[in-house]
Amino acid sequence: MIAAPNPLAFGELDAHLMREGTHPKLHDKLGAHLEARGVRFGVWAPNAAAVSVIGDFNQWQPGANPLAQLPNTGGVWGGMITGLARGALYKFHIRSKVAAYEVAKADPFAIRHQEAPGTASIVWSTDHMWRDAAWMKTRAARSRIDAPVSIYEVHLGSWKRDGDRMLTYREIAPLLVEHVTKLGFTHVELMPLTEHPFYGSWGYETTGYFAATSRYGTPEDLMALIDALHAADLAVILDWVPAHFPTDEHGLGYFDGTPLFEHPDKKLGFHPEWDTAIFDFGRPEVRSFLISSALYWLEQFHIDGLRVDGVASMLYRDYGRKQGEWIPNDQGGNQYFEAVELLQRLNTAIAREQPETITIAEESTAWPNVTKPEGLGFSYKWDMGWMHDTLAYLEHDPIHRKFHHHQLTMRGLYAWSEKFVLPLSHDEVVHGKHSLLKKFPGDPWQQLATLRLLYAYMYTLPGKKLLFMGSELALEREWNHDAALDWVHAHPEIELLVGTLNHLYRSEPALHELDCEPRGFRWIDPDDAENSILTYERLARDGTSIVCALNFTPVPRHNYRVGVPGPGPTRWREILNTDATPLGGSGQGNMGGVEAMPVRSHGRELSLAITVPPLGAVLFKR
Repeated sequence: MIAAPNPLAFGELDAHLMREGTHPKLHDKLGAHLEARGVRFGVWAPNAAAVSVIGDFNQWQPGANPLAQLPNTGGVWGGMITGLARGALYKFHIRSKVAAYEVAKADPFAIRHQEAPGTASIVWSTDHMWRDAAWMKTRAARSRIDAPVSIYEVHLGSWKRDGDRMLTYREIAPLLVEHVTKLGFTHVELMPLTEHPFYGSWGYETTGYFAATSRYGTPEDLMALIDALHAADLAVILDWVPAHFPTDEHGLGYFDGTPLFEHPDKKLGFHPEWDTAIFDFGRPEVRSFLISSALYWLEQFHIDGLRVDGVASMLYRDYGRKQGEWIPNDQGGNQYFEAVELLQRLNTAIAREQPETITIAEESTAWPNVTKPEGLGFSYKWDMGWMHDTLAYLEHDPIHRKFHHHQLTMRGLYAWSEKFVLPLSHDEVVHGKHSLLKKFPGDPWQQLATLRLLYAYMYTLPGKKLLFMGSELALEREWNHDAALDWVHAHPEIELLVGTLNHLYRSEPALHELDCEPRGFRWIDPDDAENSILTYERLARDGTSIVCALNFTPVPRHNYRVGVPGPGPTRWREILNTDATPLGGSGQGNMGGVEAMPVRSHGRELSLAITVPPLGAVLFKR
């Protein structure tokens, strides 16, 4: 084998775009690329004195296959190793010119890595034959603001297992498709599948920003899973982590003997809470790296959307830091303007290159215009305020809830300031927080009833929906990434409820069509704190109305009067009762429907006298 420079692989335009921070496809230029003669390598290491490719083909000997620094490229090294084939293990050996520092680094652009604890990159090229052409033509409509978007969040390594063995992408595919379609979800969100050395990070500490984790198989195996989900009319969202990365020696940190990917000042370049490095968001080459990674997954893996993790941690220089541990911006504030610009460029590039896809921000603060073009430009934002307020409210004993009624109505102050996803995510069922079921007071019946009420509340509020795996089973044990879900002790009546809610959400335009517009929601009475009851309407474009009544106490409310729109008198059909006996309830309800009567209530000439069951929700449609 010989190494030969190949300067034409990375040209002047590539160098210009990379240094400008706008290169959308660095992965086509850098990394390892199979060609007829062998493998073409490229790596960015501007402060290296020497770079060579080491691997199982040269006994991992530094200098055996040197790369040449390509002129006028801002520090790109490249070369060809002839005779090298798919499957070869390799790293880049880097000797720094800045310090007495030598290191073997995994390829930042590798599309496959060894399974942990191995840390080498693997020469690879994908050869999956996609079968989702029909899906790709229609996928844009599946995630629009007027579409029903109901997301099932999954951690693949702990969803199901074969004993202690984790299933492969291909083994999971038919099982996941069957379960998710049975329950009626529209989207599957996969927690990070980018390569990560520490399984306990759940994928949120990424070392391979272009590599599907090898724990579950090859890149083609993941493509097959995505193909199967698309064949079942399910959109796929991938968790993606641009905020930080781990400090493992083989990873991105101190890549060429200098802080290359991370910010050089630890007050901006190191996260004290997570013990991870923070990207240098203002460095153009880093921007090109991250934008290329995002587009790679959308283009090459047919991912339909990215859920961008840790956005709040990117926006604030003082995130997770005490006074004196952070550096103010040029205006003396805590806003991280360079990160803002990166996120804006990211969303602009995705809108230009992959306009049929979406981005979702995990952002927990009141940063303005997260989902507006003049702001950060995301498609949706997680409403974490709703999640925390609602769960905090439901953790109160019902007798005290009337004193905390504002936790339910607070959302009305900001519900349409952004395009929201309502998440009940993995973060709320781990690290001693208990499963959703076990958060609630009362006996087992009351806990299950409260869970049914919570789900009905989420599905009838404006906003897209997200439910973490296992929550549909009403599991008593909190999530443990080292074990499969406890399928043996699942509650089938809760599965039935989730399926029923997904069916209603998808089939009733009033429950999804105006999810992101004020005219899709109308309070009937937000202020009945004494009874801990909420009543409201959801409306479709054509004026179709669904009336919702929710009782957050275990006391049934009989002959509870609710004003409804006319004309009338008319019959209102009960289309959901979470207290129905097939759902595990006590069977208190309205015998299938109620006649509207000319009794004035809530400012309306017509009203219903209904039973609102204990810890229950009822929905009516005229």
